[in-house]
Amino acid sequence: MTNAATKGVVFDFDGTILDTEWSEFGSLQAEYRRHGVEFRIEHFIDRVGRADQPHWTIDLRERVGESLDMEMVEERRRRDHAARIAASDLRPGVLALLDHLAAVEIPVAIASSSPTWWVEGHLGERGLLDRFVTVATSDHVERAKPWPDLFLTAADRLGLEPAHCLAIEDSFHGVTAALAAGMRCVAFPNPVTIHSDLSGADLVVDSLDDLPRDRFGLDRPLG
Repeated sequence: MTNAATKGVVFDFDGTILDTEWSEFGSLQAEYRRHGVEFRIEHFIDRVGRADQPHWTIDLRERVGESLDMEMVEERRRRDHAARIAASDLRPGVLALLDHLAAVEIPVAIASSSPTWWVEGHLGERGLLDRFVTVATSDHVERAKPWPDLFLTAADRLGLEPAHCLAIEDSFHGVTAALAAGMRCVAFPNPVTIHSDLSGADLVVDSLDDLPRDRFGLDRPLG
């Protein structure tokens, strides 16, 4: 099946198209340190790619052991995160791959555990929103990743069987969800998720420029 033509590509968003995850980790680590608490990469990894974790402010409050103005803390952390994202570029090879997929008329979608306002807002700011046929987010399913619902929703909206789609993910939970949906999956880890177990993916690449398009049938128009 690896050499079969791919009829659609489904991208994760956070950490895959834009490295919001490293930015988020940095902003969380900085906020924890303001309160004398260390926030290590292993604390963050299990949160990546899933939407069913308790909010980080709950953990901070429990670890600090005192009353905090959590509204102020969260607002400060959000400003820090936004500044870090604004200073970042698209991840390596993303734009070139999107250009190629448009040229060979392979439709693309998003499947993200983040809310719609977050994903579409960032895609719009980068001028990428109209590149995607559909954006499936946690607002559209009862169960986000690591369950397969987001990928199944994206495939359905593309009018394709999941087996004819290629998922591009950065995290363990994302890879798990894509495979459970019946898609092939390329793992494209970032500085956070490079520490995750991505061995279940069909292929792991450091840049989407390294994706062998002929291996996944991306090198020719669907016709």
